Amino acid sequence: MEWKYIVIGGLITAVLTLVLAVVFLPLFFLGPVIGGLFAAYLGRGDTQAGAVDGAVSGVVGGLIMGSLFLLGFSTISAIIGVIFTNAGVAAGTISVILGAFITLLAVVISGVLGAIGGVIGVSVRENQ
Repeated sequence: MEWKYIVIGGLITAVLTLVLAVVFLPLFFLGPVIGGLFAAYLGRGDTQAGAVDGAVSGVVGGLIMGSLFLLGFSTISAIIGVIFTNAGVAAGTISVILGAFITLLAVVISGVLGAIGGVIGVSVRENQ
């Protein structure tokens, strides 16, 4: 595994997924696939190594997206906490639980889709 390519694939995964989720929600799954494709295409390895590279880049991208969601939720709960003192504690707890759930979901989905993109990337590289 070459970590430079995996981090690049993870950044591509996070950026494309967030942009596509905002612009046109049904296409959000293309972000991890394209990120995994780039990670495996740039790396050197067979189909299995490409799938691993794509999956790891998807996990990195999922962690980036999850941490961004968690930061966004914590900002919203801080604003609620300033306005309503008693509701701030409940909002903070809910935002932490929801942020952790979204992070886990993003990591799993991005990892699986990144592995698929990794296999596609290796096959594209081999067919050139």
